[in-house]
Amino acid sequence: MLVLIAGPFMSGTGGDPEKIAANRTRLESYALPIYQRGHLPMVGEWMALPIIHGAGGRQPGDGIFETYQYPVAHRLISRCDAVLRIAGASRGADLDVERARELGLAIYRDVGELPDRNFTDRTAA
Repeated sequence: MLVLIAGPFMSGTGGDPEKIAANRTRLESYALPIYQRGHLPMVGEWMALPIIHGAGGRQPGDGIFETYQYPVAHRLISRCDAVLRIAGASRGADLDVERARELGLAIYRDVGELPDRNFTDRTAA
């Protein structure tokens, strides 16, 4: 499955770059455990930030960021099979879950809930 990791990115940061970076690190910390269960992890910002920067956005929360962040996430969700909603207040993550429900996607709250599809060890592939 392609699993979107949804949780706080800007939320609770007051725009502080160090807090935003900590949120991103926390989101990304779920990538390896998801992969180890045989799935492909995805963080919305991995897709959105290059588009935002290409459009001239310079920092999270600026006008260009706001223009592209959620539309990119919603396009991405339509390609995903599931959403992992990690803890923490986040309007964006709540919107991701709402969109995932509309699409009938599986929504998980813990990595351990994901089916284990790691049929063989292909970490070297």
